[in-house]
Amino acid sequence: MRKLLLTITDWVSTKRGMWITIIAWLVVMVGLSAGPRLGDYKVTNFQSLPDEAQSILAEKKTKEIFPNEQGTPGILVFHNENGNISTDEVTQILNRIVEEDIKGIETIVDIGALPPQALKGFISQDGSTMIVPMELEQGLGNGEYSDINDKVSEIGNTIAEKFENMSFYITGPAGIAGDTLKLFEQADFVLLLATIVIILVLLIAIYRSPLLAFIPLLATVIVYQVVNQSVALLGVGGLEINNSTTSIMSILLFAAVIDYSLFVFSRYREELNKVESKYEAMKLAMRAIGEPVFFAGGTVLASMLVLFFANFRDYQNFAPIFGLAMFFIIIASITLVPALFTLFGRKAFWPKVPKYGQAKEVKHGIWGPIANFVVKKPVFSGGIVGIFLLITAFNMFNLDFEFDTVKKFPEDLPSRVGYEIVEEKYDKGELAPTTLVIESDESFDTEKVTAVTDKLQDYDEEIASVLLTEQSEDSKAIKLNVVLATSPYSTQAMDIIKDLREDTQDLLTDASISGEAYYSGVTAKLVDERDVNRKDIFTIVILESLLILILLFTLTRSFKMPIYMMGTILLSYVSALGLGIFLVDFLFGYEALSTRVPVYAFIFLVALGIDYNIILASRFIEERNTHRVKDALEIAIRNTGGVISSAGIILAATFAALTTIPIADLFVFGFIVAIGILIDTFLVRGMLLPALILLFEKEKQV
Repeated sequence: MRKLLLTITDWVSTKRGMWITIIAWLVVMVGLSAGPRLGDYKVTNFQSLPDEAQSILAEKKTKEIFPNEQGTPGILVFHNENGNISTDEVTQILNRIVEEDIKGIETIVDIGALPPQALKGFISQDGSTMIVPMELEQGLGNGEYSDINDKVSEIGNTIAEKFENMSFYITGPAGIAGDTLKLFEQADFVLLLATIVIILVLLIAIYRSPLLAFIPLLATVIVYQVVNQSVALLGVGGLEINNSTTSIMSILLFAAVIDYSLFVFSRYREELNKVESKYEAMKLAMRAIGEPVFFAGGTVLASMLVLFFANFRDYQNFAPIFGLAMFFIIIASITLVPALFTLFGRKAFWPKVPKYGQAKEVKHGIWGPIANFVVKKPVFSGGIVGIFLLITAFNMFNLDFEFDTVKKFPEDLPSRVGYEIVEEKYDKGELAPTTLVIESDESFDTEKVTAVTDKLQDYDEEIASVLLTEQSEDSKAIKLNVVLATSPYSTQAMDIIKDLREDTQDLLTDASISGEAYYSGVTAKLVDERDVNRKDIFTIVILESLLILILLFTLTRSFKMPIYMMGTILLSYVSALGLGIFLVDFLFGYEALSTRVPVYAFIFLVALGIDYNIILASRFIEERNTHRVKDALEIAIRNTGGVISSAGIILAATFAALTTIPIADLFVFGFIVAIGILIDTFLVRGMLLPALILLFEKEKQV
């Protein structure tokens, strides 16, 4: 592999190879840009759970027995905060919406056809609010949810403005799905812009050279377009593409390309001081840094492919998309990036142009004293860092999970406002009722149906109401609407459904019914998500740790070094998670996290954090061939400290750009990863890992 890698980087560093490489990348970018667009293949109704999850099997069973069931439900919320809601005014709005015959709406309950007693069930106890169920057609995706909500909202709000104190909102799964899509569409542009601005400002501020900021960004833009269009081709091939996956992918892409560009031009600058030819300087630089960069990228790629072994389809969706992104990033790091820097040569570093023979090595002021301190007092420096990491890691035991994502939406988002009105004025379970299908070998008569509903209503503290909504043609299956007494997105509701799944078989036996029960709906899916996620955390952590260890053994050709390199990475992760849990609560009021956040954070902190380990260890191994361990380590810290700290700051800021997105999962994920990268950069790579190297590595005979 090393021989092939050197053949590639040596050729790219020639004048002919440089031009062919740049032109080839531009041709690929332009050619792919003529193809399909990524946005056309993003889906909003992405199924996160595996097909064998109980809630998914229940959905399939429901559709099999009741084939007309069911599109995505929505709730139209009419609210008068200063008095009673007028049914006449609500009827006018509903009639106008129905008259518009909006494509994608299957049904809206006709309240005008309801008897007075049934109508009361739609009005809140205080009379201020009315909710009207709406159902969208099956199979809707992409922007259709959002388009339907926009049209309905425009009609509803235009008429509602004519009435005194009338407010109109759309919530429920359909309303939430439409608003989520909007948030991602708006956020993707803001995220891309924020990322570019942050990187540009930091590169100029740190290196004070316009071209050193421009060249990595140029490489990133080219790779970004190639990857985006390639992922679109995966969409053409049938891959479902999740919105959150592509948002995080863009951050990974910018972060990794900039990171590897810094490693390349840092070593290139050293070599330009030693040789006159810019081509020869890049050849020598890539001979030194090419393999570590390739291994660093390969480690991230391998970590992403581990996600294929997850059961949660959100994580599985990462694997092909992130894997493809990392493949192009690795290729670009050993071809496009060195070619672009070679093209500009010494001019890339203007105004601080490196001159041949001027200096033997580039020194970084702050890292000279740090390197000297660490090698002189490894136990003290490493011990202090180790104690800090352990203390912050213990806060992991305060980790709580949050499943009510709507509560983390912007406060003025229509679906959240409507959601909170329904939650306050009605049984909270009305937000997303659970569907229970019971299939029996015998026909259901009135007596048996009553027996089942009575048994369920015995759970008076857990269940607000149970209603028979449909019976199969052969009368051997019934469908019940189960409204919980608590929010369907809460952990309490999840525990109730989990218990009901286990108890219902006994309940049916008590009612003298031989049959099977199937629970589906939002809460049932959340129960499965929680269970599947727990298993996936262990799978991903174990497989990714083992895989990285194997790669580190291959790179370092050492038995001990990979173990404590991996150990520092894992300790850094739990420290970042513990500290992050405290800070997001203290600073932003997030008392609980999404189940996805610890997994996302692990994937990125371990995969990207190991890059810095590799860069430091590779330089140490290189210098160790001609120096004592202590001297080799000091040289390695001094010469890599500057580029690692610069890369770490930029990488952390890049992930912090996710905090510009008003979506809690990505906000918290970006914040925690940014903290973890800074811990990695300055504490682990700067002090703890060097201390361990000094303690465990023996002198090598020169």
